[in-house]
Amino acid sequence: MEPLQHPPPRERTGAAAEFEKVYRAHVGMVTAYFARRSSDPQAVADLTADTFVRAITSFAGFDPVRGSARPWLIGIARRVFAGYCEAHSQRSDSARRVAGQRVLDADAVEDLVDRIDAERAGGALLARLAELPRLDREVVELVDLAGLSPKEAAEALGASAGAVRVRLFRARAKLRKTTGVER
Repeated sequence: MEPLQHPPPRERTGAAAEFEKVYRAHVGMVTAYFARRSSDPQAVADLTADTFVRAITSFAGFDPVRGSARPWLIGIARRVFAGYCEAHSQRSDSARRVAGQRVLDADAVEDLVDRIDAERAGGALLARLAELPRLDREVVELVDLAGLSPKEAAEALGASAGAVRVRLFRARAKLRKTTGVER
C-alpha cells in the first residue's frame, strides 16, 4: 500500500496572508508586553494567544491606513490583560480557568522563561513607575519599553498624540527626579 500523499501547502492569499504577516511581525512584541506583567510562562502564552484570537476575529475592521498594527495589537493586549486581571481576582472561576489551559511542552516553557528573564528589567522599571498616575505609566511603557512612537501609543490609548507627548515628557522628568533613571 502506498503512503498517503499530501498536496503541497497552498500559499495563503488575501486576509489570511495579511494576518499571518501581522502575526509574525508582532508576536514577539505582544509576548514581551505580557512577559513584563507576569512571571508565569503559561499565563504569558495564554494571554498572547488570546490577544491574537481577538485580533483575528476583528481583523476585518483593521484599517492599515488609520495606523500600524502595533498600536492596534497593544490596544487589544491591554483589554485582554485587563480582562485577565479581573477574572484572576475572582476566585470563584479558578477551576474553569485551570481546566481550559493547555499544558506547554518543556521547550515552550523554557522559551517563555527566557523571555520573562529578558523582560525582568522592564518589570523592574514598571515597579518604579508605580508612583506615577496610571496613564503616565502606560505612556512610558508603550513608548520606552514596547517601542511604540508617541503617535502609536496615543492610538493604542485612545488619546491625542499631543497629550501623550506631554504626559511622556512629564513622566520622564518625574522619573529622573525620583529614581535617577535617565532615558
